[in-house]
Amino acid sequence: MAFAVKAVGIAAGGKIPREFTCEGADRSPSLRWTDAPSGTRSFALILDDPDAPGGTWTHWLMWNIPGSATGLPADVAKAAEFRDGTRQGSSDFKRIGYGGPCPPPGRAHRYFVHLYALDRKLDLKSGAGRAELERAMKGHVIQQAEWMGRYQR
Repeated sequence: MAFAVKAVGIAAGGKIPREFTCEGADRSPSLRWTDAPSGTRSFALILDDPDAPGGTWTHWLMWNIPGSATGLPADVAKAAEFRDGTRQGSSDFKRIGYGGPCPPPGRAHRYFVHLYALDRKLDLKSGAGRAELERAMKGHVIQQAEWMGRYQR
């Protein structure tokens, strides 16, 4: 089996339910992953929309998810740091934690969950942005998994 991530109850390429968007409760969906590669010490997650009018829009950043984890529950708190060491960054909404799909009216946008298996925990403070996270991960990504869903207003 290959390293894989999925949103629980949402088919790959399928429609993201309104409850996970800015038009609904704006809560994060439950995520599950399987077959993390050997040597994984932590995970990092980026959720983005490459179809945003101004270019790719980052909706969620997390890192230092324990290497033993196999998923995230629904409705992850919008906290900077958790007891297990997991940290969240600042999205393009300029806030910490999950920010759901919120495209302008028109065609459907694609939303990608990029999950990275890393060979170490990252020395990166909560609230960091995407560029900082990507720099910190450089040279430490063992493998990447991806899931995509769609949303249209």
